[in-house]
This record gives sequence, C-alpha cells and structure tokens, in this order.
Amino acid sequence: MAKKKEKIKENVINIDGQEFTEKSLSYSSKYLIAQIKDLEAQQNNLQFQMDQKLAALSVMRAKLAESLKPEEMKEDTQEAS
Repeated sequence: MAKKKEKIKENVINIDGQEFTEKSLSYSSKYLIAQIKDLEAQQNNLQFQMDQKLAALSVMRAKLAESLKPEEMKEDTQEAS
C-alpha cells in the first residue's frame, strides 16, 4: 500500500486584511497576539458577568418597588396572581 503524504496546514493569521503564517511572525508579534486573545476572552467574560449583574439589579429594583407599595395595593396584586 502506498503511503500518502499528509499536508500539514500552517496556522494562518489574518491581521488587517493581510495573511501571515505563524512561522513568519516574530516572538513579539506572537506574544501580542496571545495578549489580544486573552484580553478578548476577558472582555467576553466581563460582559457575561455584567449581563448577570444587570438582570439581578433589575429584579432587586422590582422587589424594592413592590415592598414599598401600600399594603392594600400588595393585597390587590397578590389576589390578582
């Protein structure tokens, strides 16, 4: 059986419309790319956390508004539920 040569694809990085192979990048460029990827991951994580905080804040504000209603209004609201 003949051996098939496998082509190993190099990682190609597109920066501002230009393509670079990983081999062609300097250590400094590779380091900066790693920093950018890490910062983007952190940004996504922080946005995820912010979405959670905003949802919780909305619930707490609604509960506060409900707790400040006069008792008659609370009873009417509970009866309607």
